[in-house]
Amino acid sequence: MRHDTELSDAGRQYAAACDAHYTRHDLPGALRLYMTIVASQPDAQEAGYARTQVQNIANAVVPKQELLDAQVELALAHLENDGAPAAERIPVSLHGTELSK
Repeated sequence: MRHDTELSDAGRQYAAACDAHYTRHDLPGALRLYMTIVASQPDAQEAGYARTQVQNIANAVVPKQELLDAQVELALAHLENDGAPAAERIPVSLHGTELSK
């Protein structure tokens, strides 16, 4: 019986992204490669791994308060626009505790 250990296309892309990330320490390149997997094969298991790696990189390089502010602003934008399609959304910003449009 022959065991087929050949990587899928998503597997090869993920291996290249990990090489950029962990071996070459090319974080911008790794982010692009991870996002290529997510965009081209969103349902592949590797896309889930890639999303996690993108979050890991963001957590490592973006200050915690900046990440929190961006998440809150994104959540408020979705709530404020009641699920409207992206093209119809009204930008929302945080200034202290007030929202301005």
